[in-house]
Amino acid sequence: MTHNPVRIGVIGASPDNGWAAAAHLPALLTLPQYELVAVGTTRQDSAREAARRYGAAHAFTDPSRLARHPDVEAVAVVVKVPHHVELVSTALQAGKHVFCEWPLTTTSAEAERLTTAAASAGVHTAVGFQGRWAPAVVRARALLADGHIGRPVSVTAYAARSVAAGARLPRALGYTVEAASGAGALEVAGGHTLDTLQFLMDSELTSVSAQLATQHRQITLDDGSTVVATSPDHLALHASFANHAICVAHVHDAKSFGGRTWIEVSGTEGELVLESAGDRGLQIGALTLRVLRGAAAPTETGALHGRAAGPRCAARDNIAAQYAAFADDIRDGGSRTASFADGLATHQLLDALRGSARRGRRIDRLAGPQAPFSSPWPTTR
Repeated sequence: MTHNPVRIGVIGASPDNGWAAAAHLPALLTLPQYELVAVGTTRQDSAREAARRYGAAHAFTDPSRLARHPDVEAVAVVVKVPHHVELVSTALQAGKHVFCEWPLTTTSAEAERLTTAAASAGVHTAVGFQGRWAPAVVRARALLADGHIGRPVSVTAYAARSVAAGARLPRALGYTVEAASGAGALEVAGGHTLDTLQFLMDSELTSVSAQLATQHRQITLDDGSTVVATSPDHLALHASFANHAICVAHVHDAKSFGGRTWIEVSGTEGELVLESAGDRGLQIGALTLRVLRGAAAPTETGALHGRAAGPRCAARDNIAAQYAAFADDIRDGGSRTASFADGLATHQLLDALRGSARRGRRIDRLAGPQAPFSSPWPTTR
């Protein structure tokens, strides 16, 4: 059945820099499932330039006007995390479908309010867990489901980025080292990695023991000013999945050199390895998949991507795949892509990690059914 394209507006569509220009807008322009009808920035000149460059009919500096415009049926929110609640709420109040980048909010309480509001509005939502749509991850998940390496028994994950290497950052990223921003290593690298691991294994984490550390306390910005880091730049995790596989994970920011992502799933009959060529993270970097069984050579190897290689293309293509699934969900009522409820669940998992680190003990998920949107993890204050 052929559907008309989803008419979408993008808030945060700066034409020259930012995540929308790097990935979201190029992705949308490749998809026949969408018509980019509106863009919004904080300045009229940049909004007009974004509209000209990307072919949008409307340019806005007022996000509420964009969300309420009758030509717009879906809104993408691609701005700094502290602004997500206000902008997403505006779109939901206008009755529009919403794609919001991850992290969804700065706190679980905010994420729960947005999830509840979206359910009440009866709209479709998506949160930017692009790692689920990396071709290598999709292929690896299918192989695991088919029993290609037998029963998975353990997962080892390492996610290291050079963000804040040398305790230095661009001024535009200075806010990310402040815990209140909700955009630090734990939330961004940790959230993306843990969501992808659970998706890959098709199994939830049921027990976690975490250690958090801030190894670089003072960060120098490129304008010479300094900021005190209050957000952790290291996460060390021991955990277990509902399918009884155990997990060891290390998330590491400010790595001096050699940042990369490496995930090994060990099974009773073989191993599966996902690895990045750089430090951009599994959700936006090109990944290589290797599958080994016994002493044989890898049965499957190489970068899995349908388009040109390279980190920028990988970021665009992963987001494009998620947007395509979101369009299908809007048109046929499906649930192919991660929703606000999935984002809330990850926020609640991160709360459990913070609680485990603070109290120095393992935390187990609560048994039995939970009320809608309530946390499956016990209070750890």
